[in-house]
Parts: sequence; structure tokens; C-alpha cells
Amino acid sequence: MSIERIKALRMFLVVAIVLWICYATPCQASIVSVGTCVGGGPHFTTIQEAVNAVPAGSTILVCPGNYPEQVMITKALTLKGVSRGTLDAPTVVSPVGGMVQNATSLTSGNPIAAQILVQTTTGVNITGISLDGSNNQLTGCGPDLIGIYYQNASGIVTNVVIRNETLTSSLNGCQSGAGFFAQSGNSGASTVTVSESTVRNYQKNGITGNEVGTNVTILNNIVVGQGPTTGAAENGIQIGFGAAGKVTGNIVIDDIYSPGNVAAAGILVFASSGITVTSNTVGNTQQGIAIVTDTVDGYGVADSATVTANRVFGTQLFDAIDLCSNNNMAETNTISGSAQSGVHLDSGCASTGNGNTVTKNTIQEACAGILEGTGTSGNTASQNMFFDVRNTVLAGDSCSPLFTQTRKAPLEPFR
Repeated sequence: MSIERIKALRMFLVVAIVLWICYATPCQASIVSVGTCVGGGPHFTTIQEAVNAVPAGSTILVCPGNYPEQVMITKALTLKGVSRGTLDAPTVVSPVGGMVQNATSLTSGNPIAAQILVQTTTGVNITGISLDGSNNQLTGCGPDLIGIYYQNASGIVTNVVIRNETLTSSLNGCQSGAGFFAQSGNSGASTVTVSESTVRNYQKNGITGNEVGTNVTILNNIVVGQGPTTGAAENGIQIGFGAAGKVTGNIVIDDIYSPGNVAAAGILVFASSGITVTSNTVGNTQQGIAIVTDTVDGYGVADSATVTANRVFGTQLFDAIDLCSNNNMAETNTISGSAQSGVHLDSGCASTGNGNTVTKNTIQEACAGILEGTGTSGNTASQNMFFDVRNTVLAGDSCSPLFTQTRKAPLEPFR
């Protein structure tokens, strides 16, 4: 018998023993490892083998190394990367044959290829794991490439690194390539916290929570786009299409779409109301923080956002804070270097830019400090400080001669 067959038989026996124990007696949560860096046992060679074998509530410790697989989780468990000696960074990488479809979007029906898919369960916590989407071998616009995908599922994601979620061919205009995505549908729900993590070099979005039923807390992450790219109009962080949530304490930089006809945004709230965006740092993007209603296409409103204590710098092309919705609060933000305005009360999203409060912001070096869109009303601006600002308050739809007519915010959300 070959060594390979002996190894396969041993693994089969390990899995069979675990399953027999769970069948013969009340199954208790267990701690197992992938790799042999942890004492005791059982030990598995792949993450998926461990997931399949353990009962709900178990902890899977993943040893340092690369794991070329796509992992599907449908039960409560903790997936935890561990360090041993001088080795760290257990990393899920693309399988040898490339990424393949393992899910379908709940809204668009588009095929999805996720590195880690968490589906229709709660209590799935992922910590200390890295994901690298390189060598995915996806050469068309579909399936959509995603690092971690919670679909009608809940849990906590912390201290993870997700990188290189870009199509192999870098096809222009493909709305694919997301680091983290939480989505609900068919009366399901997703409640997820993403914290203390790094997402970089994505083609479309860094961290996203979409649809009614989804509630995301996006806390203290570092999100870094590709810089100038023709692949897709990136969004560093997005909450959209009726999802709820908070975006707090994140650093979001380098979201720039080179063609310029659609703007890349640092933080995008699209057709979701009551979202809190606070204490984030957003820089080197085409649109800094955008709160956008879309009733024309039937997606919904993005009213009553709280945008406070953010630092927004180096906004190219458009506005540092764009309020293309109603009844928002923009307070104590620090803004520097905006191509258009520090705060735009934007009328371009169909009867928007009304009833907003803009107060105690510090705005330095902008074409306009506060840009009041044509026909907007009921706004309050007070106690703001301006430095090296061409127009402290300007009525109209644009400050720059590049834009001389009413415009709908030129943003492209991921769905």
C-alpha cells in the first residue's frame, strides 16, 4: 500500500472516530487542530476536513502554513489561527486548479466564488486567519470573487488579513473582487462584527454589508485600495441596500478609479438609513464619505446618518463628505484638501440635501467649505471653521468648473 493511501486511510479513520463519538454519545464541543503544531488531537490536514468532522460549538486551531482550499462553514464554530515558534500566518490560498463557484448571490443571482463561505448559521467566529486571493484563475467577470462571505449568517471576524481579491485578468469594469461581504435575503439575517483586521488590494470593495436583515459593525480596520486602477470603481467600506450598522475607527485609503467617470469612495452608505460613521480616517480617495439615496432606481433612502469626528484628507475629484440624502448630522469632522467641497448638501439624488445639520467642522484647503445644492432647504450650518477655503459657503451644484450642472453622485455600489 502506498504512503499516500496510508495517509488517506488514517485521515478517514480519524474523521470516522469523531463522527462515531458524536453519534454514539451526546456530542460535546471539541478543540481540534489543522496541522500538528498543537499537542493532542485529532489533527487534520485541511480546514474543510476539520469543519466537516467537529460538532457545533467547536474550536479549530489552524497551524502556520498555506491551505489551498475553499472552506464552507454551516455550523457554529471558532476558526482560529495560531503561531508556533517563529512561524505565523496560517493562510487560505487559491486551490491549485483555481477558484470555483460555491455560492449564489441572494439578490442578483450571480455566481460567487468565496474563499471562506459561512452560510445559514450563527456563532461563526474567525480570528487570526489570513486569506490571499492571488492565482484565483478567474478570467471572466463571473463568478464574483470574495474573501470571506457571510450569507444569512452571523459571527465575529477579528484580526484577519484579506488581500489580493482581484481577478487574474484585471478585466476593466468587472464588479468583482471583495474582501469581506455580509448579505441577507429570503427572510434571513446576518449580524457580523468585523474588527481589527486588514483588507487590501481588492478590485471592487473592501468591507461590505448589504440588504435588509444585515447588521454590520465595522470597527478599527485598515482598508487599503489599489490606488489608481481601471478595474472597477472601488469602495473601501460600504453599507447598503437597507442594511444597518456602524462604521467606527477605521483607516481607509487609496480608492481611485482612473477613468474618473465613476468615483471610488472611501466610505459609502447607499440606500441605508440611520447609519453611524464616526472617528474614521479617510484619505486619497475620489469621494471621501458619501451618504447616498437612490429612489430613482428604487433602492431606497439613506437619511438620518450621523457623520462625526472623522478625518478626511486628500479627496480627489469630488467631496470630502457628500450628503446626497436628508436629515443627516455632520459634526466635528476635520477635512483637509478637497477638490470640490468639505461638506456637500447634495440635491442630485432626487429631492435630497435637505434638513441637514453641519456644525463644528474644521475645513482646510477646499474649493468650497460647504456647498449647498440648488433647491436644498432646511439646512443648518454653524460654528464651522475654515482655513484656505475659496468659498466658505457656496450655493450651487459645483465649485469646480469641471462640473457645471446638477449631477447625481457618480458612485457605483457593490451588490
